[in-house]
Amino acid sequence: MGRAVNLPEPPQRIISLVPSQTELLFDLGLDAEIVGVTKFCRHPAAQTQSRQSIGGTKKFRFDIIDQLQPDLILGNKEENYREGIERLAARYPVWMSDIHTLPDALAMIRSVGALTGKPETADQLADQIAAAFANLPRAARPYRAAYLIWQNPLMAAGNDTFIHDILSRMGLENVLAGYGRYPQLTPEQIQAAQPALILLSSEPYPFREKHRQSFTAQFPRAHVELVDGEMFSWYGSRLLPAANYLRQFLQTL
Repeated sequence: MGRAVNLPEPPQRIISLVPSQTELLFDLGLDAEIVGVTKFCRHPAAQTQSRQSIGGTKKFRFDIIDQLQPDLILGNKEENYREGIERLAARYPVWMSDIHTLPDALAMIRSVGALTGKPETADQLADQIAAAFANLPRAARPYRAAYLIWQNPLMAAGNDTFIHDILSRMGLENVLAGYGRYPQLTPEQIQAAQPALILLSSEPYPFREKHRQSFTAQFPRAHVELVDGEMFSWYGSRLLPAANYLRQFLQTL
């Protein structure tokens, strides 16, 4: 999906296909330029609710996109789907991110700023995020952690993912890294990995207190916590408050 996008002037009609990048665009001061977002884009609430929905991240409404006539579409390799992106790229300028690590996210923020005519704002934001994570403490001891993202089937964040990179920066060992990027697992496989800490994400599956209690009973040797998935997986401007959230979380261990 990699492609270069060269615009003769800053875009005036932007569609974002990724929730975390939508929030970034608004935080860069592009309120007037954003014309379309996905149904999953929820931050900032007032602004996203007032924009035209173009469908989901993996099921676009091409008829609505054509009506909006964008001069820039922002997507992501992991969160969107190849067929849809290729169809859009045949008609519109489409810029794609591919995020696996914090440095990838910082580079994306700077690139989006340059592309949209907000380079100084983006550079300042990226610098603030980099400084916040540089000062992020590591866990007091090397916890063996499992980060779960889905309930049925059980799915986890494995290696070569943005979540894996964040866990590593917190000093947490991802015990499910050897199973691939987003593996489906059995309870027996999770048990065999011997996690001391099981993190139940609020997204994409909305784990709740009842799930925490169930996992605590199922894995009595592990400490089970509910966590805000946006703070571990959103790679746009939410990284700035995420650093403080992660710092506070580490203090509870």
